[in-house]
Order: sequence, then structure tokens, then C-alpha cells
Amino acid sequence: MLASVRNLRVYIFNRLSERMNSPYFSESVAVLGTCATETIGESAVNKGGIRRLRSRMAQGIKSEDDSPNVKAEDLEQSISDAPLRTHAETSAETVSSCNNSTTKVKGEAVDEQAVLTSPRKPRRGRVKVKYEEEEGAELKRERWEPRDWRTQLSFIREMRSKRDAPVDQMGAEKCYDTEAPPEVRRYQVLISLMLSSQTKDHVTAGAMQRLREHGLSVDAVLTLDDETLGKLIYPVGFWRTKVKYIKQATALIQQEFGGDIPDTVEGLMRLPGVGPKMAHLAMDIAWNQVSGIGVDTHVHRISNRLGWTKKETKTPEETRRALEEWLPRDLWSEINWLLVGFGQQVCLPVAPLCSVCLNQHTCPSAHRSSPNKKLKSSPAKPAINGPDDKLASPTAQVKEEPADASLSQSRKNTAKQEVPGNQLTSEEEKTPSVLKKRSRRKGRAGAQQN
Repeated sequence: MLASVRNLRVYIFNRLSERMNSPYFSESVAVLGTCATETIGESAVNKGGIRRLRSRMAQGIKSEDDSPNVKAEDLEQSISDAPLRTHAETSAETVSSCNNSTTKVKGEAVDEQAVLTSPRKPRRGRVKVKYEEEEGAELKRERWEPRDWRTQLSFIREMRSKRDAPVDQMGAEKCYDTEAPPEVRRYQVLISLMLSSQTKDHVTAGAMQRLREHGLSVDAVLTLDDETLGKLIYPVGFWRTKVKYIKQATALIQQEFGGDIPDTVEGLMRLPGVGPKMAHLAMDIAWNQVSGIGVDTHVHRISNRLGWTKKETKTPEETRRALEEWLPRDLWSEINWLLVGFGQQVCLPVAPLCSVCLNQHTCPSAHRSSPNKKLKSSPAKPAINGPDDKLASPTAQVKEEPADASLSQSRKNTAKQEVPGNQLTSEEEKTPSVLKKRSRRKGRAGAQQN
């Protein structure tokens, strides 16, 4: 096999030598040489390049007897160290590289083996790149929500299904004249909201009825004096201050808004006596636009009791911002009248009816302020200064049930009947007040005898 390969190489070398000695090859080499002289500036390089090409081909034939484990790096180094060559020299080397394909294949095999045996470099860890969209999605997934708020809301809807709370019958949605022009209806909604602050619904409804009978419009209110307006809205809370606010707001509506209430929250809050709660409710009821949650004292109290705020809030405005952060916008209009009626009937400010509330098992503050819970918590402590003195425990001020009261009264009566005159029982003798009285009597009796 090696002999046949050697014969083939010798045959190829002889053929190439014949072609190089032919006149056609010499002419082409001469042309290439002229091109090289123009670029480099040396005409004698052409002949030297042919000689070096022939010597390299001869060395390639002799290299068959050498070991095949020739590194490809040596060949690359020799090529890089060689001086600048002409175009003809480069083309001749290309021809020789094609003829020496077997040697090239061997070199490639050796190169692959060297790559496999070389030490492997440690791979760098992959760095995860976060984009703005991914960060926004993570923030959206981490948005805070109360734990059982959907279940609690469904129970509140069930308890409010009858719609028989005072807000359902006498709220701001029921106090305006449905047959009046649209701008008059919107003005009446605003006045009812201003009167409802710190006032019960039935008192607000009565004041609105008297104002409507007298003529409740922008022009009619501007013609009223403060004394007459005060008599019409009395006894709403802070009625003197509200008379001043109503007159100033009505004058501003007439001058700057053309006799109609503003249609933005910012414009409504410019009116004297109108806060964020009234502005959002007026936008919802008068303009049928949901701009925010109207938070009054009921919504503020119930939201903190149910744990619908991430942390306890101190003012209704803080509660509004906390609710709007997580509550879906399609529930903003419904949540006000739901919680207001729920606070008027079940979740009362004092002594809430936790025993009849459907959320008593999920509400964090259930039974905390219930009177029954306080009555069962700690038993009454015995008297310190006598049977008629007050107990030291705070639960002593809670009234006992009628059965227990009658039983204790009967025991006292029987004890009085059994004790004749000024004789004292063994329990009364133990008290310090009775001992003091007894010592005083003895002292007085001794002084009289003396």
C-alpha cells in the first residue's frame, strides 16, 4: 500500500515538472511575475519562488519516510514566519496543497487528537438577563391581596341582599328630585353629600326634603339668607359650618362652572366643604363615572377589621389608597354602599354583631369587642371594701343577666333576715371597713361611760 502511494506521488511530481517546463506555464508565470513586481517592486522574486516551490515538493515526497505524527502547529508557524510572497508563489502553494491532500488529512487527524488531549477550560456560568417586561410581570405577581377577601365579599353581598339598610332608603342616591333637570339633580346630589358628613341618614333625608320643598337649586340657594338656610338644614351635624360651605360652593358653581357642578375630582375638591370621599361619590352618582372609592367612617372601620389593608390605616384617605392598590376597579362603585349598609346593620361601631356575621370565622377582629366575649372572659372578683363596693375588675361594670341578678338579690334578702339587729356575719367581720366601724363604736361607748 505504501509503495503504491509513493509511486502515485512520484507520478504526480513528474507531471507537474513537465507542465512547469512547458512554454505555456512559463508565460503564465511571467505574467504573474510582472503583476507581483508592480505591487512589491522586485522582479527577481518570481524565479526564487519557483525554486522554493520545487524544493518544497521534493521535501513533501521525502517526508513519507518520516513519522506521521507531525503537528499542524509547526506548519502554521513556518507559514506565518515566511516572508511576504508574490501572487504566483501563493498560487503554486495552493496547487501543491491540493496534491498533498493525504498529508493534510493526516495533519487534521493529529490536530483533532491534540484538541481532545488538551486540558479543558472551565465553562463560565450562564448569566440570566432580566428585561423590564419580566420584572413588571414579577411585580404584578407579587401584588398584595387579602387572604379571604373574595369569600368575605360574597358573604357581605349575601347579608346585604335585602337592601333594607338606611343608606339604601335614604342615601344620596335617594335624596334628589328625579323629575328635575340634569344639572339640578347633580347639584342636589352634591348638597346631600355635603349634609351627610357626621350626620345620620334619616336626618340628612329630612333636611333634603325641606330644602326641596323650598326650592333646591343654585339660584334658589343663592337667594336664601344664612338664617333661613340654617333653619332648613337643622339639626344636621355642624350645621352652621355647612351653611357657610353651601353658600360659598354654590356661588363658585354659578361663577366658574356655569351653574352645574364640576365633572372632575379636582374641580369638585375646589369647592369649600368637599373632600375626596364626596368628590368620588359625586362623580359616581351624579356623573356616572368611577374615579375612586368613596371611603367614609364605615368603609374605613370595616376595611381595617377585615384586614383589607396591608397595614392598619389611621384616616379614611389612607384606607382609600390602600384599597385602590389591590381591589379590582369594577368593584369600586359597589364597595361603598355594600360596606356602609353592612356597617349600619351588622358591623356596628360599638358592639358589632359578630355572632350573626357570616365572616366571623375569617374576620381577624371577630369577637374582639363583643360584649358576650367580655362577659365570658374573666369571672368577677370578690369584694374588697365591702359587699356594696364596686369590683376591681373591669368586667364588674357589665350588667349581669336577669336570672343571676334575681338570685343574688334573694340571697341578700335571706341574709338580712337571718341577721337580727346589729349582729354581723362571719364574712362581714372579715372586711377591714367593718372592723374600723366596730372599733369606733367601742371608742364612743367608752367615752360616754367615762
